[in-house]
Amino acid sequence: MFEIVKKAALNPTVSRMTVHAPLIARKAEPGQFVILRAKAESERIPLTVADYDREQGLVSIIYQIVGAGTMELDTLQQGDCLHDLLGPLGTPTHTEGLQKVCIVGGGVGCAIAYPVAKKLAVQGCEVHSVIGFRSRDLVILEDDFRRVSDVLRLMTDDGSYGEKGVVTVALESLIQAGNRYDEVIAIGPLVMMKFVCALTRKYGIKTIVSMNPIMIDGTGMCGGCRLTVGGETKFACVDGPDFDGHLVDFDEAMARGAMYRDFEAHAREAACRLYRKEGEAHA
Repeated sequence: MFEIVKKAALNPTVSRMTVHAPLIARKAEPGQFVILRAKAESERIPLTVADYDREQGLVSIIYQIVGAGTMELDTLQQGDCLHDLLGPLGTPTHTEGLQKVCIVGGGVGCAIAYPVAKKLAVQGCEVHSVIGFRSRDLVILEDDFRRVSDVLRLMTDDGSYGEKGVVTVALESLIQAGNRYDEVIAIGPLVMMKFVCALTRKYGIKTIVSMNPIMIDGTGMCGGCRLTVGGETKFACVDGPDFDGHLVDFDEAMARGAMYRDFEAHAREAACRLYRKEGEAHA
């Protein structure tokens, strides 16, 4: 069983779990993900490995409570066990040989961006990080990014913390200040990554994005995570999740993601009713 040894809320809708999973911790690398089930009848949820401790055999995951599956996951507490935890899956983010990189993270995507920034820093790379959130109360991992970044720009849409504006504003100002990046690595909402890629294309900077569409089996067999990259069909779970952002068809990916909104809304409402009833029964 995979015991939850620590759980902490990072903001009102995002939590971090640290799980005892020594075999996964031994092999995990930044950019890879796991698939878990909270309970025996739960849906399978893909989540990126946010951190790992090989010596203690611990793996950390960060999740946003947005649907029925993550609501059920969030009912588990320290001392409880996940029913299933499979991984590490996917191809690790390429970091070798990079001398100067700008990491761009948006919202909960910062949970995926942080371990990449951390590994780059350990390898001696100069790391500039731009992280963006809608408002101050949604900021996560600020201290973690500060520890591994030579330069950190924190942006909020409403200006309630850090600098006011979107991540592309900060990224372009860094580029125009004369910073020459080997790569930009962007991880966050699809629309954010699309506009980051539009900006970096203008400056001719290679840009890697992490694509996390609907995943089911994590092996490429179901086809649920397919996307178009450079005119070819790719599967995020086995070919990625990292891809050349200048080749990704973001419009197609966003359209496919929107297909599941109504279904997820109904599932979330059903889960809300269930947990309310359970709470009343134990009151």
